[in-house]
Amino acid sequence: QESMHAYAANVYTTVIEELMKGKQRKFIAVEQEFFRLWWDMVATDTQKQQVHQLLQEGRLEFVIGGQVMHDEAVTLIDDQILQLTEGHGFLYETFGFRPQFSWHVDPFGASATTPTLFALAGFNAHLISRIDYDLKADMQKNKKLQFVWQGSPSLSARQEIFTHVMDQYSYCTPSELPFSNRSGFFWNGFATFPDPPKDGVYPNMSLPVTDANLHLYAQTMVANIKERAAWFRTGEVLWPWGCDKQFFNASVQYSNMDLLVDYINKHSAEFGVTVQYATVSDYFQALYSRNLTWEIRDSQDFLPYSTEPFQAWTGFYTSRSTLKGIARRASSLLHAGESFFTQYVQKHPEGSICKCKALKQLQGLRWAVSEVQHHDGITGTESPKVKDMYMNNLMYGMLNVKKLMASIIFDINNAKKNGEVYSSVYTKSSGKPDVDLYVVVYNPLAWNITTFVTVSVSSETMTVYDELGHTVPAQVQSSVESQSTYDLYILVAISGLSYRKYSIKPLDGKQSAFIGSSVKYKRRDLSRAGQQSQQLFPVVNSCYQIVFDQNTNLMHSITDRETNQTVQFTQEFLEYHVNGDTKKGPISDNYLFAPNTSAVPVSKAVGLEVMSGNLMTEIRQYFYSNVTSQDYIYAVYTRLYSVPEGYDGKLLCHRIEQEYSAGPLELNREAVLRTSTNLNTKQLLYTDNNGYQMQKRPFKAYVNNTVARNYYPMVQTAYIEDDTTRLMLLAERAHGVSSQENGQVEVMLHRRLWNNLQWNLNNNLTLNDSSVVRPVIWLILGSKAVTNTLYRTSGLTLEHRPVVMFGALSEGDKPKLPRQLQQNSVHDLPVTVPPNLHLQTLSIPGWRYSSNHAEQVRSILMGEQKQGDADFSRVLLRIRHLYEVGEDPVLSQPVMVDLKSLLKGLGSVLAVEERSLTGTWDVNTLERWKWKTAQYPGKRFFNSTETSEDFIVTVHPKEIRTFFVYFQVQ
Repeated sequence: QESMHAYAANVYTTVIEELMKGKQRKFIAVEQEFFRLWWDMVATDTQKQQVHQLLQEGRLEFVIGGQVMHDEAVTLIDDQILQLTEGHGFLYETFGFRPQFSWHVDPFGASATTPTLFALAGFNAHLISRIDYDLKADMQKNKKLQFVWQGSPSLSARQEIFTHVMDQYSYCTPSELPFSNRSGFFWNGFATFPDPPKDGVYPNMSLPVTDANLHLYAQTMVANIKERAAWFRTGEVLWPWGCDKQFFNASVQYSNMDLLVDYINKHSAEFGVTVQYATVSDYFQALYSRNLTWEIRDSQDFLPYSTEPFQAWTGFYTSRSTLKGIARRASSLLHAGESFFTQYVQKHPEGSICKCKALKQLQGLRWAVSEVQHHDGITGTESPKVKDMYMNNLMYGMLNVKKLMASIIFDINNAKKNGEVYSSVYTKSSGKPDVDLYVVVYNPLAWNITTFVTVSVSSETMTVYDELGHTVPAQVQSSVESQSTYDLYILVAISGLSYRKYSIKPLDGKQSAFIGSSVKYKRRDLSRAGQQSQQLFPVVNSCYQIVFDQNTNLMHSITDRETNQTVQFTQEFLEYHVNGDTKKGPISDNYLFAPNTSAVPVSKAVGLEVMSGNLMTEIRQYFYSNVTSQDYIYAVYTRLYSVPEGYDGKLLCHRIEQEYSAGPLELNREAVLRTSTNLNTKQLLYTDNNGYQMQKRPFKAYVNNTVARNYYPMVQTAYIEDDTTRLMLLAERAHGVSSQENGQVEVMLHRRLWNNLQWNLNNNLTLNDSSVVRPVIWLILGSKAVTNTLYRTSGLTLEHRPVVMFGALSEGDKPKLPRQLQQNSVHDLPVTVPPNLHLQTLSIPGWRYSSNHAEQVRSILMGEQKQGDADFSRVLLRIRHLYEVGEDPVLSQPVMVDLKSLLKGLGSVLAVEERSLTGTWDVNTLERWKWKTAQYPGKRFFNSTETSEDFIVTVHPKEIRTFFVYFQVQ
């Protein structure tokens, strides 16, 4: 809102006005969140008509077209797709416009997922800028800044995209003028926050173009154009004009530049250059028509990103860990809420919930999750005030979607008129002992899951019943969080996209929940542990034996019981001490990680408590700075699960769940958890790109800053392995991760920094984050073959944990529910896909556009766009294949899916249309440019995958297939 006030609204208002004054003028716009705020709150009817006209003339062009320019390192693929879809839906509905080019100039490093997503969205070319400084210099020198990128090894040429990397000047105009001590080309100066100056005089306004300096100005511009031309293969030079927060006074911008453009073109023979205003599309069109043959780049990404020897941008992989965690919880709740609402609309057309209001609640969370994907959002590189805004929008959106889900359950169950009454529907447990609690658990995945959900309760004597009044396995034990409450773990088995109801009866005469018993071990002084012989004790389930050493209270080894392979396994917390004073050397900040020395172990003493029960053993380790310290600084809660007969416990059994507590840290400390094993990994680490595909990360030695430059983002997955055994880490938020030694993997959990770099102080970027963070990581240890079958489904099971809602039963209600309700919740037809597919999206987007392009364009031209109610008949469905070609003998096979039978639980499928990734193209009419490569010398248009005959589609490895589905109206 402040940006709108200070400059963003002025950008659109003045740019539109200026474009109308000169046919030669053009402009590109990126982020839809700002444009939509202007369109909805500021733009006049005249300005709106002008935008339509400028888009038709190709003089205003939307590039990327998502809500934001998303970060590429720490975002999840689902959220990247969400924010693109959100922006594209608006542009197509409002203007019939579909972006076909990217402008990803500001994310800190480039992921290999992005080119694939943009190809799937129908883009013809991709543009990036921030890659390693030394790599860019090399590519520039050898004219290799342009290539055809095959971002996905499995999709390869089918979803390749031409990619342009900006040269060393990046996306801002070089402003130095050799003939003046004032700057050039930024005639409107720099925006001032939060209020524009009353007199319209901004700081640093560039030297205006006059008759006296026109020739000198032109010479400066031409010299820069020629310098750049030498770095590219063709005579076209993309010369970016502008920078952050520019064009808020477009009048002085264009009037000065017009003079320069005219002058250079009048003297083009002398200068050897002609100049024109252009959009990204103009540039790529000129390049494409050259018909050159381009080199292919494989699926290697451009991470991490360094700008100079001591500036490795690897700190932001962990900055503001709490925000990163909440952003992901919000994303998974949105995913659950969308499918829950979609099923409600299809199955309960007579339901009493106002669909328009419900859709608004979902849209609120769509916006919040979309905006935080910004490259200064989830990255943690914003000021505290902006971070608070993201947090508030996420929390408010989550609260509304939780309320919506609770009211849907209320409505479905009350609609049965069966006399059952909720006294209220909570979204959080009250923990009151005298009230019988209802727990409603929704499984948002299209697989049958068996897992534990945790409920906070106030007593340890209780019984849990299912809908039929049968007891359910559960375990209760004293809470980690507080002295006065207990954690109740309930074993739930729920089919795909379905919910179950459980009632919790305290003091019911018979106790069925196992009570966990606690053994506390003496706090151990680590400095003296080496003098004693080891005292080992095991913790066992049917997959693993974890051994602890009582002399240190640390983990000692893990045995995979299937292969009988034992791996030495120790974990410790360390801190990197970093510098915050620019006078003393390189600094760490929100973006950068610049460790002074090796990481320092933090605790001299470890306390241990083991909670054991029939279903779960929880090992609680507390790390103290010394033997007499009152408070611990770090803790690890390790949980090992045992599954009773009759339940499918494969995933649960192979899961070693760890929850960490870190903080508050001292200032200028970066906290890592280092896991050391005796696996001979040769320091090779694997990490994921955005939860979509894996990247190989061999350790690289550098002259400077080797530690920081070997940090990589882990969004969902990382692993190390030797010839036989693999250790996998699965995360529910992004972290920086590294392998600094053979057999080691360290995860950065938290950062607390302060520095005096002027730019950071001006923008309040100090990351003085005094919070306690509680991230969760699941470990899987086993042979490559076994971990291969487990890690994709496990990673998604962690991402999309069941949604738990609470209701209270009024007095005297029996645990047995009426027959009708049982039918409803237990025997609904579930939605299930095989384990190598993921039902990524099932939602009602609500767009009113026609999926026939000619019709959509016509209705916009005639001013007949449908206003009013959202469209509830169109369901958006996305299915993703989780495996790469050749990754697994069984799971890497293509899968045939019968969409009609997949969705029969929702109703009878009438029609299916296959669409581009964000829904705006019919795949049968989508023809992307085919850039010539040595692999395909003939230039040809691209056609997409085979479409469904009789609702049957074959999904190949790594494909993401998008459909509009229409059901018979009930």
